[in-house]
Amino acid sequence: MKLLLLVFTVTLLLAQVTPVMKCWGKSGRCRTMCKESEVYYILCNTEAKCCVDPKYVPVKPKLSNTNTSLESTPAV
Repeated sequence: MKLLLLVFTVTLLLAQVTPVMKCWGKSGRCRTMCKESEVYYILCNTEAKCCVDPKYVPVKPKLSNTNTSLESTPAV
């Protein structure tokens, strides 16, 4: 009976793990250090980064001509 009580107590203590904070639309997790296969672009709070698998991060579109400005276009 004492063994059963001990097993029950240990099981309850192990079940009370701190909840994981989600970020980036529930695709990322807040951690202090990201895994090697993860990247971060935003911060969760002052101590944690939002670690996301790169396949969930949108790719920035490339501009076809970066030297174009309003001054170089001819006026009509």
